[in-house]
Amino acid sequence: MTFIQSCVLSLLFVTGILCDVIVKPEARVSCTPDPDGDEAVCKSRGCIWDAQNKKNAPTVPACYFPPDSGYILSESIDDNKAVLIPSKTSPQNPFGQNFPELQFSHATLGSVLKISITPIGFKRYTPPVPLHLNDINATDNFTVSVSNPNETFSFQVIREGTNTSIWDTSVSGLQFADRYIQIATYLPTDKIYGFGENVHQRLKHNFTKYTTWGMMARDQPPQSTDGEGENLYGVHPFYLGLEADGKAHGVFIFNSNPQDVTTGPAPHLVYRTIGGQLDIFFFPGPTPADVITQYHQIIGKPFLPAYWNLGFQLCRYGYAGTEEVKETVARIKAAGIPQDVQFADINYMDEYKDFTYNENGSWKGWPEFTDYLHSQGQKVVLIFDPTVQVEYDTFLRGIEQNVSWISWPREDMVQRNITDLYPSAENTTIMLSVVWPNKHVGFPDFLDPTNITINWWADEFKRYHEIQAFDGIWIDMNEPAVFGTNQEKPYAFDHAGHPNLTNLMCPMEGADSVYDVPPYKTMSVYFRRNESFMAESSLCLCGRSIRGSSNLYNTRNLFGWSESVASWKGLEVMRGKRSVVLSRSTFPSSGQYAGHWLGDNSATWEDLRDSIITVQEFNMFGIPYVGADICGFFGNTTEELCLRWQQLGAYHSFMRNHNLHVTILQDPAQWPTVANATRQANLNRYRHLPYLFSLHFHVSRFGGMVVRPVFFEFPSDPVTHQISYQFMWGPAVLVAPVTEPNVTKVNAYLPVDAEWYALSDINYGQAIPSGNGTFDAPWTSLIPAFLRAGYILPRQGPELTTVAARVNPFELVIAAKNNNSTKTGIATGELYWDDGDTWIPVGEIEKHDFAHFIFDFGYNASMASLNIFVGKKMENQSLPTLDTIEIFG
Repeated sequence: MTFIQSCVLSLLFVTGILCDVIVKPEARVSCTPDPDGDEAVCKSRGCIWDAQNKKNAPTVPACYFPPDSGYILSESIDDNKAVLIPSKTSPQNPFGQNFPELQFSHATLGSVLKISITPIGFKRYTPPVPLHLNDINATDNFTVSVSNPNETFSFQVIREGTNTSIWDTSVSGLQFADRYIQIATYLPTDKIYGFGENVHQRLKHNFTKYTTWGMMARDQPPQSTDGEGENLYGVHPFYLGLEADGKAHGVFIFNSNPQDVTTGPAPHLVYRTIGGQLDIFFFPGPTPADVITQYHQIIGKPFLPAYWNLGFQLCRYGYAGTEEVKETVARIKAAGIPQDVQFADINYMDEYKDFTYNENGSWKGWPEFTDYLHSQGQKVVLIFDPTVQVEYDTFLRGIEQNVSWISWPREDMVQRNITDLYPSAENTTIMLSVVWPNKHVGFPDFLDPTNITINWWADEFKRYHEIQAFDGIWIDMNEPAVFGTNQEKPYAFDHAGHPNLTNLMCPMEGADSVYDVPPYKTMSVYFRRNESFMAESSLCLCGRSIRGSSNLYNTRNLFGWSESVASWKGLEVMRGKRSVVLSRSTFPSSGQYAGHWLGDNSATWEDLRDSIITVQEFNMFGIPYVGADICGFFGNTTEELCLRWQQLGAYHSFMRNHNLHVTILQDPAQWPTVANATRQANLNRYRHLPYLFSLHFHVSRFGGMVVRPVFFEFPSDPVTHQISYQFMWGPAVLVAPVTEPNVTKVNAYLPVDAEWYALSDINYGQAIPSGNGTFDAPWTSLIPAFLRAGYILPRQGPELTTVAARVNPFELVIAAKNNNSTKTGIATGELYWDDGDTWIPVGEIEKHDFAHFIFDFGYNASMASLNIFVGKKMENQSLPTLDTIEIFG
């Protein structure tokens, strides 16, 4: 226990005079996580005040809980369950009355441990996200140890065999009120990776100070220079820890209410949420890769993209119309740059209404140009917002079909000065708000358990697909995002092209404000100090969802997930072929249905670097189809930044260049140097698409990561634990991108437990010494990439589209892992292949028609052999021939 007794007497509790318990600065749990808590507030909460560290260590909590806070163990029901009651000597919960009884229970799913803490006699909300709670067996297991009866309750999760304590909650007691739940734990390591969606300056969390990370979905672009702690578009309460011996574990807290987490120097963490209950899953690994596959087996394995989804993609918010899109596509083709997909942002719509296009204006001929792109082997992906404008066909059909909408909880709370403007809405309780369209909008309740809403949404896609045969769905603004909530005159007023509409006003006082003004507002609000509130830039948290049985206070963080599920259904009914849903807001399990782009980033080197970290994190979160807006969305990019970002983006599964209308054009053909670098990078990417597709196929079958941290492959190498800006492309390829301006060399570390060969055009195929090195990275060459000895990569000759490339003969490049003493070498690899776009229902990839080949190469002093094993034969497709084999080593 990290505390000492002070001889100073202090009136801590109403019940009596006790000695202060001075907890060491590195192991405190703040009693004032809300800002501006002074000494008077601290002591009124029954907590300890000690501000002597503030000058030299400003993040250390001056006000903190005594270690004996919270609950005590009242009785054990059996070996797996116990009853907890509040300690009579504990300070009160600062943000509500603790429940009188809790049940603590633990159960195993094979080797995975689940701990649940919930009030006795009260039904609590749990997220309506299906989890796959089947047994998962591993080589390692956990045991659970709890404190003695009548002592402050705590528990430990211990790894069998090594006796490592994964969680030890004795750092501070449990708090569990209706709208404030807090649990804190010591950690066995400061090598913690994950939690999101936030800006992380480094892949490994910084435990030298206290940092609190908000987790509530919000329309918030990443602010790489000063956004530490700020909540972004999605919520992912999962992390991976790397222990001293190289073993790894994972922790997933299944809760969808607004929440935050504090990391502290002990090392320890504090998790807070303002609703629901605690359901905590512990994954034993023991390797980092094992942890991730175990986690993905619980939340669902990632969807398999269509093959063309892995091609280069292009967009711009602000295309003037069909003619500008035609010119852009022609410019890219003339530059010899492979491109598979052309996007359109909201500009193509008729006054920003979903399922329409401006057919009488500048987007005339848009469906016909889509057909032309199809004839060239290319695809079109369109944006759709969840904001459905009143008084047009889609909204009217929704009303007729009894679609569920996010609605006011009572008739008398409805803003009648808005709804009464529209005949289709005047007799409803729909919570209307202002977004892009020229009239008010409603948000569908995609969590509607009757499926009426999902079926209506899917049918709207099908109806529009009959007008324009687009290929993929891009869903934005689904945090959900709203303009001007609680503002009399927001920025959209007097904005050219947008009428001055009355804004949504959420209750901020009185009994009706219970959800929008909770006792603890989480770091998602406190990060912005007094300028923010829970419903800022969104719908009111009192809004009803799940067809009226719950509210956005519970489900806001699920809105993007639920729209992804509904849009996945839309893909199935409109097209019947594999494609992609690309979502801005995500939650655990989103990866079964959707990919993710990193939102409205900026054209800065900081955002380029952060994209490397966030792509690795989203692979951990089960969303491997992920990438950033290449060259940056906000702000004018530079020639050098755009060139380096195109080179980097060629290794991310979702590869799209996209920017804002008020910035300069930045498609790669704008600069000869960028065009040349992009041509090289794209051709290299397309050459390796069989490998990238095989990586995606593998994780769709088994779970896992496509882009992964270097330490995932080398957990026993301490140097890799600190690496943020290099990454592995599957297990075989290490990529070292350029992340700074004005350089033509890259300093990189090649783990010493492996042998490496150059895979880029400089020194291609040559053995490269492991350890620290400096590598050439001129503008005119590929960025440094290295093939790990012992692996085989499947490849194909590249073309300008994936349709053309898929018919080329296969190639293999073999990097032999040599044993010089025996003069032998080995290498292995695999190839997955299918027709590229046959629809695969969620969870049914094993029923899919695909081919799987396993390559096994070996040589000795007298001979070499390559054996190809057929893991699965494809029944209805022929494959290209294997014509070329290269051997390194």
